[in-house]
Amino acid sequence: MPRRDDIKKILIIGSGPIVIGQACEFDYSGVQACKSLREEGYEVVLVNSNPATIMTDPGMADRTYVEPITWQYVQKILEVEKPDAILPTLGGQTGLNTAMDLCRRGILDQLGVEMIGAKEEVIAKAEGRESFKEAMVKVGMDVPESATIHTLEEAREAVKKIGLPAIIRASYTLGGTGGGIAYNKEEFDAKVSSGLALSPVSEVLLEESIIGWKEYEMEVMRDRADNVVIICAIENFDPMGVHTGDSITVAPAQTLTDKEYQRMRDATIACMREIGVETGGSNVQFAINPTNGRMVVIEMNPRVSRSSALASKATGFPIAKIAAKLAVGYTLDEIPNDITRETLACFEPTIDYVVTKIPRWTFEKFPEADPTLNIQMKSVGETMAIGRTFKESLQKALRGLEIGHFGFGGGKKDLWGTENQPSREVITSKLSIPNDQRMFYIRYAMKSGMSIDEIFQLTNIDRWFLWQLRDIVDLEEELIATGSLDTASDELVRRAKQFGFSDHQLAFWWDTTEGTVRANRKERGIEATFKQVDTCAAEFEAYTPYYYSTYEQEDESPALPTDGRKRYVILGGGPNRIGQGIEFDYCCCQAAFAMKDLGHESIMVNSNPETVSTDYDTSDLLFFEPLTTEDVLNICDRLKPDGVIVQFGGQTPLNLARGLEAAGVPIIGTSPDMIDAAEDRERFQTILEQADLMQPPNGIALNLESARSVADRIGYPVLVRPSYVLGGRAMEICYDVESLTRYMAEAVDVSAGQPILIDKFLEDAIEVDVDAISDGTTTVIGGIMEHIEEAGVHSGDSACALPPHSLNELVIDGIREATHRLANVLNVCGLMNIQFAVKQEGYESTVYVLEVNPRASRTSPFVSKATGRSLAKIAAKVMVGVSLEEQMVTEEIWPEYTSVKESVFPFNRFLGVDIVLGPEMRSTGEVMGIDKSFPMAFAKSQFGAGVVLPREGTVFISMAKAHKLEMVEPARKLIELGFKIVATSGTAEVLTEAGVEVEVVRKLKEGRPNLLDLMANDEIHYIFNTPSGKGARTDEGKIRAAAVANGVPCVTTLPGCVAVVQAVDALSKDPVAHVQALQDWMSQTTAHNA
Repeated sequence: MPRRDDIKKILIIGSGPIVIGQACEFDYSGVQACKSLREEGYEVVLVNSNPATIMTDPGMADRTYVEPITWQYVQKILEVEKPDAILPTLGGQTGLNTAMDLCRRGILDQLGVEMIGAKEEVIAKAEGRESFKEAMVKVGMDVPESATIHTLEEAREAVKKIGLPAIIRASYTLGGTGGGIAYNKEEFDAKVSSGLALSPVSEVLLEESIIGWKEYEMEVMRDRADNVVIICAIENFDPMGVHTGDSITVAPAQTLTDKEYQRMRDATIACMREIGVETGGSNVQFAINPTNGRMVVIEMNPRVSRSSALASKATGFPIAKIAAKLAVGYTLDEIPNDITRETLACFEPTIDYVVTKIPRWTFEKFPEADPTLNIQMKSVGETMAIGRTFKESLQKALRGLEIGHFGFGGGKKDLWGTENQPSREVITSKLSIPNDQRMFYIRYAMKSGMSIDEIFQLTNIDRWFLWQLRDIVDLEEELIATGSLDTASDELVRRAKQFGFSDHQLAFWWDTTEGTVRANRKERGIEATFKQVDTCAAEFEAYTPYYYSTYEQEDESPALPTDGRKRYVILGGGPNRIGQGIEFDYCCCQAAFAMKDLGHESIMVNSNPETVSTDYDTSDLLFFEPLTTEDVLNICDRLKPDGVIVQFGGQTPLNLARGLEAAGVPIIGTSPDMIDAAEDRERFQTILEQADLMQPPNGIALNLESARSVADRIGYPVLVRPSYVLGGRAMEICYDVESLTRYMAEAVDVSAGQPILIDKFLEDAIEVDVDAISDGTTTVIGGIMEHIEEAGVHSGDSACALPPHSLNELVIDGIREATHRLANVLNVCGLMNIQFAVKQEGYESTVYVLEVNPRASRTSPFVSKATGRSLAKIAAKVMVGVSLEEQMVTEEIWPEYTSVKESVFPFNRFLGVDIVLGPEMRSTGEVMGIDKSFPMAFAKSQFGAGVVLPREGTVFISMAKAHKLEMVEPARKLIELGFKIVATSGTAEVLTEAGVEVEVVRKLKEGRPNLLDLMANDEIHYIFNTPSGKGARTDEGKIRAAAVANGVPCVTTLPGCVAVVQAVDALSKDPVAHVQALQDWMSQTTAHNA
């Protein structure tokens, strides 16, 4: 069937901010869809609130709306743009839920907009727990015993038949939100109540427990002519009971017999036909009882999912691109495969390698959180590795996680043989309860003499996988027994490399250096070779160069360019984590686009399967490899690049820069030495003196005694942190000697021997972020952002506004001057980010430099969207020798509208954690609000972040002593707007004295009813609480944690409270949603001479 010509304009709904359960895989799928539809001649309109994505680049769609993804805002966009169709299956659960809202409300019918990609009834049938179960039973499939309930009473009745333990799954949620396993009646009641509250349709599925069964996923596509292709069979290493997003997964499935695979394949196709998916990709999940082979179908996603991105990268089959083409009428047998150019999309991919995905968790950011893995997803990112065997791909994936492990064992983090070697009791506990360290404890179990059967009984991990791990441990023992590199045979070294062992591991066991191991094996002729990912197991020639490394004889590396083109390697950011996310992937993609513009060859190196950077057509060559010195040098050995870009992937490539430079690899842009100088406290002080700039009084400490001495000299409060960490890891404000002593005892190991930096903490200062570009001669400011939260809240967690909304022209000019001076002194070539603090004392404002990062920052994409100038792309061209003047970039852009970036936090995944913001970054993603005024832009940013700004109701106010008086006028404004205010006695006294009507509520220790009771009864609609104490165990911490549990918005900083009141005031005057395309906003800017 040819493409549809009755459709001219299509709206794609994106997935919004990066949250746990919905990450940048939907940026990847959205970008593919935009490209796919535009090449077919359709006009594409996009809505997405996330500025950090490539998807929201103004050139990706014809019209781009960076607006909240709610049905109200999307309705407005539909009214303005009048598209013929809406495509909701590429924006994750957010896109699907929003489209279903528009459907149910009759808005699509009213506006004459067709839903393509999946019909409303198909989505409802697949996503509704009861309707899906009925559909599966109808086609003869086995499903777990279950019941769909809508009230707690119904649940209590149903569980009598299902029994405990029971699985609880909330309908229409993402990443298992609202789900859990209940082992007793009390847990059951609590988890069902939570699931009902979190499900947008107040529906929960109760299921018999199949914990411990083997879990599989089938990635599948179907078209309207009933052609069906299985893209990939994925096997979970972890058994049922761990969310698939938190499980290690392997493709192709390793432990299915051919008969079992065919049964599962047939069941998948029957499922697709019965549900009625006929224009796109889906994901069907199965469980198999390992004792009797019983197979049940768990659920399906009638959309492109997290696993779709993994399956696409694992096979080279572009699922999202083909799903978009199916949505506009094509069939699979009409769409060519880009990689082979000979086969069609109805030709199922075949792979002759093994892919392993391992999740990346950041429990260290939430020490109060429960690290147990269950059916509610908790990981924030993932890494993927490709090898010829499971052993090789597993060890590559473990080092790709960037958590200090360079494989299955060995290295500084290996506890075996140290004084911290775990006991049998600890090992048993770590194996029986799923957690982020379980993989390493399997090795400890094997080293301690535990049998495969014993480990299986504790973990239910298939024995085949355990035997593979046993083989790795056996070879490790052989390597250790060999004693040294000199006595190791060529055969042993080659076998170790084929098992995925890194040079780092071998150096550790043979007591030598990684460089020595590398040089020695190269002398022996043991070098990495590269293989192509071609979708067809080498049956046809591949045209899209997508590679992975292994240790074999045949090498398929691309030849050196013969046309005189220069070749540049771009190092990506590896797995997403808090502190280093999609923003850096955005910058890496822009670098690839810049190289294309200039006619250079770009080579992307990354290990993250969710991203646009690892799409096969983003760069000229793609190497799916861990970001370690060894793996990058292996690529450079073969490809001989003219330069390597380390500035764009966050801290990951910067950590490799020195090692690469020492090995003779040309690093382009700002030199690694200058990047180090900005990180090194003493060198940086010298630089500031040279530039005649001020920084807060500070010092360096190596132990408690020197820390106390520095703090006494500069005065409390002090900000303490280890050097060389990202995302504010282990950063804390200490108000007295006791808190400093505790910090030095608990956090000093984070930087492994690095000094602790101690700064005078500037209370109530305004923090300012500046992004700039320099080519060594000219420096141009990209954007000046004023933080909404005061200094002390990590810049990645603070909301910020561009242009600044309260700074005067004199202060802004001072910041500009300081930026130019620093760029000159540091010899910046490329991007730089500077953080300033502006301290107001009387009528005088002092500008302090807090830190300088001569690299891409997480604000680069936001500034680019706010100003219409792609900073990373311009900087990449600068790094390969194209000056700013040649690019006609010589003036700062000053928008005539306001853009606000707001952070999004995962607190609802870690219930009981104190949500107060501080110097350690905890947000997973961000949204952007754009409007003519700051209050309205801030309001949009709140809606985009999922915060409901109430128009009426009750606000609870409890302020720390220093903030009570400053809250009087905002509180008065709330009363004017018709809100009721309740407060604890201290705050209430100050408000009453000022003539603000307030009702006193008991503190937690003063008995009941107290605030927790009011929240539980839905009587509180917003909480303003600046902390005087921090921690989940304080009364305030309990209040803030309860706010998350009850879904009550809670603001923990004074400027945040003031901004919320301004936004609510603005909304009361103009309650109608206003939307405008990014392309139209960008025409409203003025130039400011650099």
